[in-house]
Amino acid sequence: MSETLQRGYVLPEGALEQIPVGSSQEQVLIVLGTPSTVATVNGEAFYYISQKAERAAAFMPHQVVDQRVVAVYFDKDRRVERMANYGVKDGKVFDFLTQTTATGGQELSYLRKLLALKL
Repeated sequence: MSETLQRGYVLPEGALEQIPVGSSQEQVLIVLGTPSTVATVNGEAFYYISQKAERAAAFMPHQVVDQRVVAVYFDKDRRVERMANYGVKDGKVFDFLTQTTATGGQELSYLRKLLALKL
């Protein structure tokens, strides 16, 4: 009998749909709650970090099977500019909202640290 363990932030069903582009920072906090971390790499961003681990039996160690970072990026007026749902796909940082691979720069370095990638 396998066991699943959810650590960190749990994204409520349909939550991202409640935060359209242009929403205020306060609206994000109301819908998503307090972020796991806040960064100002390229403007202000909220990051919500989660990890799912499973184990096949009670005596076995948990293996991480999915790790996600929901990112909400704000413009200078603290309004939502864009959102992303990052995870790892084929060993690369991947945005499951836009179905694109994250490219270089400070943002990618930061995401790799959040996702604990050994790339």
